[in-house]
Amino acid sequence: MKSYECTVCGYIYVPANGDPDAGIAPGTAFEDIPETWVCPICGASKDQFKVVE
Repeated sequence: MKSYECTVCGYIYVPANGDPDAGIAPGTAFEDIPETWVCPICGASKDQFKVVE
């Protein structure tokens, strides 16, 4: 699974880690996160993230 970076603050969503504080279990692909999820650091929406190559 690919990681995604917030283009606003640089936070990197790593699927293996998930975002437990937001109820996103480890192993959750970015595509499977609800559209209502926001960056845990700056609050940017999912559409502000890009694939980390």
